[in-house]
Amino acid sequence: MALFSSSMRVWRSVLSFIVAGLSYGVYHSTEASHHYSHQNIHQTHSLFSNNQPYRTAFHFQPHHNWMNDPNGPMRYKGVYHMFYQHNPKGATWGNIAWGHSVSRDLVNWAPLPLALSPAESYDINGCWSGSATILHGQGHSNKPALLYTGVGPNQKQTQNLALPLNLSDPFLRDWVRSPLNPLIAPTSLTQINATSFRDPTTAWLPHDGFWRILVGSQRRDRGIALLFKSKDFVHWVKAKHPLYSAKHTGMWECPDFFPVFINSTFGVETSTLHDDHFRLKHVLKLSLIDLAQDYYLIGSYNVTRDSFIPDKGFEDTELSSILRYDYGKFYASKTFYDDSKRRRILWGWVNESSAKKDDIQKGWSGIQAIPRSVWLHKSGKQLVQWPIKEIEKLRSKNPLTWRSKVLEAGSLLHLPGVTAAQADVEVTFKVNELAEKAKELKQIGGKRKVTDPRSLCGEKGGIGPFGLLVLASKGLQEHTSVFFKVFKLKIDHNTTKLVVVMCSDQSRSSLNHENDLSSYGAFLDVDPLHQNLSLRSLIDHSVVESFGGKGKVCITARVYPTLAINDEAHLFVFNDASSNLNVTTLTAWSMKKARVNSIN
Repeated sequence: MALFSSSMRVWRSVLSFIVAGLSYGVYHSTEASHHYSHQNIHQTHSLFSNNQPYRTAFHFQPHHNWMNDPNGPMRYKGVYHMFYQHNPKGATWGNIAWGHSVSRDLVNWAPLPLALSPAESYDINGCWSGSATILHGQGHSNKPALLYTGVGPNQKQTQNLALPLNLSDPFLRDWVRSPLNPLIAPTSLTQINATSFRDPTTAWLPHDGFWRILVGSQRRDRGIALLFKSKDFVHWVKAKHPLYSAKHTGMWECPDFFPVFINSTFGVETSTLHDDHFRLKHVLKLSLIDLAQDYYLIGSYNVTRDSFIPDKGFEDTELSSILRYDYGKFYASKTFYDDSKRRRILWGWVNESSAKKDDIQKGWSGIQAIPRSVWLHKSGKQLVQWPIKEIEKLRSKNPLTWRSKVLEAGSLLHLPGVTAAQADVEVTFKVNELAEKAKELKQIGGKRKVTDPRSLCGEKGGIGPFGLLVLASKGLQEHTSVFFKVFKLKIDHNTTKLVVVMCSDQSRSSLNHENDLSSYGAFLDVDPLHQNLSLRSLIDHSVVESFGGKGKVCITARVYPTLAINDEAHLFVFNDASSNLNVTTLTAWSMKKARVNSIN
C-alpha cells in the first residue's frame, strides 16, 4: 500500500536517504518541559518489538526514545513538517535535539535526520523549543526560518536562528545555523534571567515592517511574555514593555500568539491584523511550568502600543477559572496556520503516566495529541477544538450505529464489533427532562463556592454519571470512565443554575498502581435543558482523547491497563443516573493503524 497518495518518487528518496545510514530523530517525554540536567547517558532499552501493548497506532511518536514539546510545525511546498524535542540516546529527558518528520496528510509520517543537535557553545547543553516562521516581504519569498532556544554553559539560554540549506528540497533535510548566533542573549542591561528565557514564538509582521516575537520568561513569581522586534529577522531589539505579564503565575514556557476570526471557523495567518476587512480577536497561550498546564487568554492586540488586553486576565479571576486547551495531560502546545485548508492547527505534547523504569523498559516515552483544528466559538468567550478531518480516513467502513436508543437507569451496554483498544466513538445524550429534576446541591465539600470541577466528578447527588467506559477488562477490574454529571447549584439567595461537568476518571484504569491514576474534570458550557450533551473519544491503546460539547472541553488521559490490552479491551456505554435517558446517536468505528515514523 502506498504510504502517501502522491509524489512517491520523492518519498522513496527520503526512505533511501534514511536507509543509507544517516541518523534520524528519536523522542521521549518528561515531567516538565525543560530540565536543568547535565545528563549525557546512553540508556539501554529493550529492542522495539510488536509486543508493545501501550504503543499507539495513530498518534504521532518517534520510533523509540524520548519526545516532548512540538516545535516549529509548518507546511512547505505541500509537505507538513513536525519538529519536536527529542533525546536520541535514551527514553528519559536529556541530550535534547530537534527531531524531524514529514507528512502529506498529518496522519502518516516519515522520519528524517535530526534537524538540530547540540554543537555550538551557545547550544552545547541543548537545542530547546522554538518555532517556525515562513518569511515573506522585504525580499523574502516563502523562506522557512527556525528560531530556537540554545542552552550553553551555566544553563544560559539564548535565542538562535537556523535556515534551510536547500530551499528547493521540500523535505528541508539540512539546516544551517546563522553565523550571528546567538541573536538574542540576556545581559545585565536587559534585566532578563538567563536561566528563564526560552521558547520563541512564530513571528508576525505588522504593517510597520518590523517582525515581532515573544519569548517566555519570569521575574520572581511574575510570568512574562517578552516582546522583541526586528527589521531583518537577525538583529532583534527588546521592547520597553512585555506584551503581557501576570503575578503569581511563575515561569511562562512555550508562549503562542495568534489571531482568530470572529464568527468564522477558518484559521488566520499569523501576521493578519484587525482592519476594515477582518474582524479579529487574538489568543495568547502560556504553558505554566509549575502546573504543567496550558492556559489561554482571548483579547485584543494593540499593535501601535504592542500590548495585549485580555477580555479576562489572570488578575481578574482565580487561576482555576482561566481557560485551558485541555484539562488532562497536555502541555507545551504549538499552533500553525495551514494555508492549504485555511485552518489553524494545534499540536500538544502528551506525557507518560507510567514509572520511569517502565519507560526505559519499553524504550520510548511521550506522544503528540491528535492535531486539532482550533477556532473561536461564536460566543467569543472560548476556543473550540476538534480532531483534524484527515484522521477520519482511518475509520472502519462498517461502524456500529445506534439511533434513538433508551439507556435505562443503572444500565451498562457493551458495544460489540469494535476494536476497543483502537477506536473512535461519538455519542449524544438527551437529558433535558432529567435535568429539570436535578436536586439542588447546596454545599460541595463543606463549601458553597465551587471552583474546581474535579470535586464534582465524585460528588454524590446531581444527575449521572453517564458516558463511556473505555479500555475496560471483561470483569471491569480495569476501566477508564469518561462521563457527564449535571448539578443544580445555588448561585445566590435568588438564583440557581444547572451546571454540566465533564470528567475522565483514571482511578481504576490499571492494576499497576505505580502509574499516575489521576482523574480530571472541567465545566462544560452547555445548557442541558435545551442542548444535547455530545461526547467523542479517540482511544489508542494508552491514550484517551475526549471532546465534550463538540469541542468546547477536551480531556486527554494516559492509561496502561494490564488486563484490558489489545483484543482483551472492551467498550461500554453506561447510565448511572436514577432515571432512563435517551442516546440520540451513537457511532463507534474501529480505527486502522497509521504509518508513523516506521523504519521497517
